[in-house]
Amino acid sequence: MPQFHSYNPAEGHRLPHDPLKAIVAPRPIGWIGSVDKHGHKNLAPYSFFNMISTKPPLVMFASEGKKDSLYNIQQTQVFTCNLATQPLAQAMSQTSAVVGQEVDEFVMAELETAASDLINAPRVAASPASFECRLVEVKQLQDMAGKLIDSHMVIGQIVRVHIDNRCLVDGRFELSLAQTIARAGYRGDYVKANQVFEMLRPKSR
Repeated sequence: MPQFHSYNPAEGHRLPHDPLKAIVAPRPIGWIGSVDKHGHKNLAPYSFFNMISTKPPLVMFASEGKKDSLYNIQQTQVFTCNLATQPLAQAMSQTSAVVGQEVDEFVMAELETAASDLINAPRVAASPASFECRLVEVKQLQDMAGKLIDSHMVIGQIVRVHIDNRCLVDGRFELSLAQTIARAGYRGDYVKANQVFEMLRPKSR
């Protein structure tokens, strides 16, 4: 029988580093492109990100604190999600810096933009996959006592998908070719998706 380190989060983890983000990992990275009502571009990575529905296709990301991405999306109602990959990792990391709203992270990270087809929000041209999204909801989160916290969940509906043909093999998107990366917990920890195994669901009885 293994011995467990158990604790109540409200009382502290009693470890050198908080383990929660390392346990809930790897986490997809939502590299969110947005623009404000004046046309200022913004690009920022969020590791509280995932797809939450297929019909219709919905994605979500959560922002701890009201950041520029959130303000922009509330103004314009649109954003893009761009796949973060190993070749783009350093540029992605640069866009996580806290800078003024007037700073264009695309320029700062020396990333070329690509125009979206259906919305007025920029894409990362070098990203092998990206989504154009329209805002569905921004929800301020709360704790179990109903107290509002400084974290906001953004839900968007995918209205256009862009995939680099070089990452398509027999009609399937190949993570290993895209070199997708994900957050792995502690400061600076990332993983690259380079090994996939197949396990089919059991047949219904």
